[in-house]
Amino acid sequence: MSARPFKFKHFIIEQDRCAMKIGTDGVLLGAWSSLAHQPESILDIGTGTGLIALMMAQRSGAELVDALEIEENAYEQAVDNFENSDWGDRLFCYHAAFDEFVEEMQDEEHYDLILSNPPFYTEDYKTGDDQRDQARFAESLPLSELLEGASLLLSKDGRFDLIIPFSEEDTAIRIAQTHKLYPARITRVKGTAEAPVKRSLLSFSFEETSAEVQDLIIEISRHNYTPEYTNLVKDFYLKL
Repeated sequence: MSARPFKFKHFIIEQDRCAMKIGTDGVLLGAWSSLAHQPESILDIGTGTGLIALMMAQRSGAELVDALEIEENAYEQAVDNFENSDWGDRLFCYHAAFDEFVEEMQDEEHYDLILSNPPFYTEDYKTGDDQRDQARFAESLPLSELLEGASLLLSKDGRFDLIIPFSEEDTAIRIAQTHKLYPARITRVKGTAEAPVKRSLLSFSFEETSAEVQDLIIEISRHNYTPEYTNLVKDFYLKL
C-alpha cells in the first residue's frame, strides 16, 4: 500500500514511517463512532498514523483527544500529523505500551470515549507461513487485555468503540461482559450485498441494554458506493 501522504478533506496524513497505512477500517470506526453523549475526553488506542484521533478532533468539540502508540516510528509520525493539523492544541500522543498506560492512568484519567482499531491478525495479512501468522496474532494486543484496560479507563457513562474481524465478535462480547461492558451498538460490515460479513463495529458501555444491530454494505459495484456508506464517510474522503 502506498506510503504517499493521504489527503482527507480537512487534514493530511503522512504515513511513510508507519507499517499500518490508511485503510477502510480506521476510517469506518472514526466516522461510525457516536458522539451523542458529547464526550469531553477521547482516547485512541494504537493510533498508528493518528487517523482516528484526527477524525475525532474534526468531529467533536472534546477538549482532550489523546492517542497511544507503542511503535516509535508510528508515534513520531502521529505527533507530526497532529502538529500539522488544525487541532494540534487538543491532540496529544503517548509513547507507551497499553498495559503501562493503563497502570499509570487508571487512577488519573477517565475517558468519555475510547476507540481502537487493534492490530489483530486478519485474512488480509498473511506471510504464507500459517504458524507464524497465528503466532503474530496471539502476540498482538489481545482482546482480553484491550477490553480489561478500556474498562479501567472508561468514565461511568462512557463508550468503548472498536472494529474487529467479524469472526472475533462473539469472543469480544463474551470477554467484555466479564468486565461489565455490554454492547450498545453492533454494525456488521460487508463489501457488497453478496459478500460475507467481514468486520464488526462494536460500541460498549457499562449499561446493560439491548444492542442496536445493523448491517453496512460498502459497495454496490466496484467504486460505486452505497448511499449509507457515502453518508457515513463523506465528511472525510475528498472524492465523496
